[in-house]
Amino acid sequence: MLKLIQNEWMKLWAKRGTWLMTLLLIAIVIGLMGLTKWINSQNTTEPTDWKTNVQEQLKFTHETLQMDLSKSERKQTEETAKILEYRLDQNVPPLAQDSRESMIINPVGIGSLVVLLTVIVAAGIVASEFSQGTIKMLLTRPVKRWKIMTSKYITVLLFGMLLMLIGFVVTIACAYILFPSGGGQELKMDGNAIVSVPVWGHGLYLLILSFANVIITATFAFMIGSVFRSNGMAIGLSLFIFFTGNTIVLLLSNYEIVKYLVFTHMDLTVYEMGQPFVEGMTMPFSLTVLVVYLVVFLVISYSVFTKRDITA
Repeated sequence: MLKLIQNEWMKLWAKRGTWLMTLLLIAIVIGLMGLTKWINSQNTTEPTDWKTNVQEQLKFTHETLQMDLSKSERKQTEETAKILEYRLDQNVPPLAQDSRESMIINPVGIGSLVVLLTVIVAAGIVASEFSQGTIKMLLTRPVKRWKIMTSKYITVLLFGMLLMLIGFVVTIACAYILFPSGGGQELKMDGNAIVSVPVWGHGLYLLILSFANVIITATFAFMIGSVFRSNGMAIGLSLFIFFTGNTIVLLLSNYEIVKYLVFTHMDLTVYEMGQPFVEGMTMPFSLTVLVVYLVVFLVISYSVFTKRDITA
């Protein structure tokens, strides 16, 4: 199996398109970081004292608590108020928005870029064998079909992981080159206690959460490419899910079925950065739903590929 994975990995990187996608990711990350730096440099407004900002936020938060909120919204707003009060009482400033720590602690945008690039690989890694006519030669080897599929699927996941790592490393490098180090701390509620959030740990954690979206979308593209043997269909449907998923969830938010749609659970970062799209959702439930969909996608992919008559 390891040799199959190595062969697939070498085949993938022998393609010029793979290198171009990697370079494109690096260029986009550098461009976005540079654009952020330029926008910050154009802000000539005199910076406001952080305590004044926190006091204004606290006032707004207290006003929000007087409104009719859902249970989860009220809980989140109360936690926000406690954190703001703690900052003022303990003289703990927030992270400066234009500091390198702020750039490192929130690298979620990398996940969206990696999804787009990984989908292209996932859609074509099986479908291209049919379109290029190499599938017959591939299956003449004394290797079980499920092993061939597994090696291709693992290669897709490894490619996505590598892109995530590259994107994060480039983000860190740009943060250190373009942005100054700032004071302050990121805070969060841990039970009844308020604790400091480590910059590097939080950034890596968000990166891991956003990788769930990469896995699900790439697996869906892998399934479509395996079943229909079409790169274009696999890429098109996968990107349709990626771009319209949140809209579909909002349209169906009043119906019970929305809890069981894959779109509702693809962005796990909402549990760390805000509240879930649907009231009452939890991280374990979202992970369970994603695993179920993942298994279904893979079962369909393997079943069709192992039973298909290639000579037909």
